[in-house]
Amino acid sequence: MIKNILKQIVTTLLRFEAKLILRKHKPKIAAVSGTVGKTSTKDAIALVFGKEFNVRKSEKSYNSELGVPLTIIGAKSAWNNFFQWILILVKGAGVILPARGWRAFGAKKHGPASSAGGYPEWLVLEMGVDRPKDMKRLASWIKPDVAVITALGEIPSHVEYFKTSDELAKEKSRLVQNLKEENTAVLNGDDQRVLGMKEKIKAKVIGYGFSAGNDLTASNYLVTPDGISFKVEYKGNIVPVRLHNIFGRHHVYTALAALAAGISQGMNLIEMAETLSLFKPPPGRLNLIEGIKNSFILDDTYNASPMAMEAALEVLNDLPAKRKIVVLGDMLELGAFTIDEHRKLGRMVKKSGAKLLFAIGPRAKFIASEARVAGFKPENIFEFSFSDEAKKDVQEKITEGDLILIKGSQSMRMEKITEEIMLHPELKEQLLVRQEKEWQNR
Repeated sequence: MIKNILKQIVTTLLRFEAKLILRKHKPKIAAVSGTVGKTSTKDAIALVFGKEFNVRKSEKSYNSELGVPLTIIGAKSAWNNFFQWILILVKGAGVILPARGWRAFGAKKHGPASSAGGYPEWLVLEMGVDRPKDMKRLASWIKPDVAVITALGEIPSHVEYFKTSDELAKEKSRLVQNLKEENTAVLNGDDQRVLGMKEKIKAKVIGYGFSAGNDLTASNYLVTPDGISFKVEYKGNIVPVRLHNIFGRHHVYTALAALAAGISQGMNLIEMAETLSLFKPPPGRLNLIEGIKNSFILDDTYNASPMAMEAALEVLNDLPAKRKIVVLGDMLELGAFTIDEHRKLGRMVKKSGAKLLFAIGPRAKFIASEARVAGFKPENIFEFSFSDEAKKDVQEKITEGDLILIKGSQSMRMEKITEEIMLHPELKEQLLVRQEKEWQNR
């Protein structure tokens, strides 16, 4: 009870400081929301914008009422350390107060505003929705110049606290509905829920996707052992794009969103495409990692939703391997859709080319049962309650040349399995998600 009260007080104070910082420094804002691809898209936009502007992006997935103010202040979460939260508030005050006023407190000036480049010209913010009114509260004071909606899909993640998936889509749409005419909305035109938002938008709209009706169109998608390549067309100009060590059709959408955001600011398409060749997705987003016994791991352990699971299985199917293994954990926050979506995933597993299936968690049992019904050999299906229980068994069954896809929702801690079978566990802090001390103690 006391902890929740303190958290609410800190959140309120951080939001108050963040508002004052925006009022004082007036940075331009690119905001990103959607069901999947928010963090990767945010990182890609920051990479593209960083070639011409002083940019700050959200740390990791700082996309909540707490995380967004932290990004604006330029601080990282203090977790349960109340003293560190006080220091963050002090840092925020340092960004707000003029140097003269700050020295009146007998302290040195703190925060990003004291850096050589001054406060960032652009903030690239990730904005998430878990419950009703989440976006309404954020959009009441975050006024983006560019707003991006990545994708929602038929059954979005975080739908648990909404009556329908349409209600969740409506909540996310608040980000773009309040845009002014001089602003830009960047929409995934291949997602019908996202495209439907266009009707209520006053701002300029740039649609992106594979479909011919989009402003920014991708074609010639190709997967190679080195990554993916495709072509982008915009107003008759065609530019090739190559993403190294990145796999999955969904990353084309990431690149397109970043290009569209850059186009809204008059940036050069060819130069942006060259910049994107340097893009690397955050940890836990379908990264290819060397595994033990000359195997490879598709580490997609950050989180999971039906749409993201399907994308990961498509990548597994696209890549060549001696043998393919899937290690799948529960998908959480699906509410009434939980059983059906896990069963659907079991049918997808059968079509993915995988020969072994590890199902982790009580909900994943529906993946296993439906995979059996679909014809997956029962002797090749292994069920566990937790990732810690499964990791040794996964390790023992790996053979040379295997490609192992590991994915599940955040609370399933699927990165523990990746750590168990990766060739260089000493690199886990830079390659894997949730390596902070606070996560390790859970």
